[in-house]
Amino acid sequence: MDGLNGSVVSEFVLLGLSGSWETKVFLTLTLSLLYLGIILGNLFIVFLVIVDSHLHTPMYFLLANLSFNDIGVSSTAVPRMISDLLKEHRVISFQSCMIQTYFIHALGGTEMVLLITMAFDRYAAICKPLHYLTIMSPKTCVLLIVMSWVMGVIHAMSQFSFVINLPFCGPNEIDSFCCDFPRIIQLACSDTAMFEFVIAANSGFITIGTFLLLLLSYVFILVTVWKRSSGDLSKALGTLSAHITVVVLFYTPCIFIYMWPFPTSSVDKYMFIIDFAITPALNPVIYTLRNKDIKLAIQRLSKRGRSS
Repeated sequence: MDGLNGSVVSEFVLLGLSGSWETKVFLTLTLSLLYLGIILGNLFIVFLVIVDSHLHTPMYFLLANLSFNDIGVSSTAVPRMISDLLKEHRVISFQSCMIQTYFIHALGGTEMVLLITMAFDRYAAICKPLHYLTIMSPKTCVLLIVMSWVMGVIHAMSQFSFVINLPFCGPNEIDSFCCDFPRIIQLACSDTAMFEFVIAANSGFITIGTFLLLLLSYVFILVTVWKRSSGDLSKALGTLSAHITVVVLFYTPCIFIYMWPFPTSSVDKYMFIIDFAITPALNPVIYTLRNKDIKLAIQRLSKRGRSS
């Protein structure tokens, strides 16, 4: 093969969703609007954090990085979903499939670690307010971002190194919108039981591990506030509600897909749509509607625009 590992398969066929022409047109329009919302909404948050000095804090520095990563996560799959929906033959080359799979897991892993760093930031702000700026210094914030990207790359490479050397000689149909390790490994022309276990364990570990860490951090924060405020949790819940909502939206499809990584049903296709299109589009809305600082920053930006 001319591909990366000497296999005879040079391309894969993405089956995507079966349905009527009207359904495909509807999904194309919906996904196009969602992707536009993802790009504009998340870029707006990044822009707002950069131009508004009141948002030059650790929390919003991390939020801007999350928004930037959301653009990357959705861009790995959504544009191809949109272009393939109306095509009769949805073909992706072996090299493009491997690249797409790598970036899905690298950016997905980065997002999981980013959510943990944001939970740590909220812990420091709520439980250690007097030491918050010392704990979350600019150097620490940059290190946390670098660590997130490094962990994402390690997560992706640890699986990529297994899959890239597998022999692929047919069949070449992937029952999904995009390439992903659990789907690709099923097409290998060898005994893949050990590789399936490694892939499932790797993805399952980072997904469940980071999710449990997030849950424990939020429980710890709420218990700490409850003890300090004689049972009043309203302030802490108000601060954490946006974070908890984002975590639930992001992790629910991930847990479903990677805890049952070789499903027989097509439900996981809709989970992919939630994770790659709906959640990144909702994140800017959630943080805007539930955040007074963001609302004030938008007001200041609009006043500056009218005055100029």
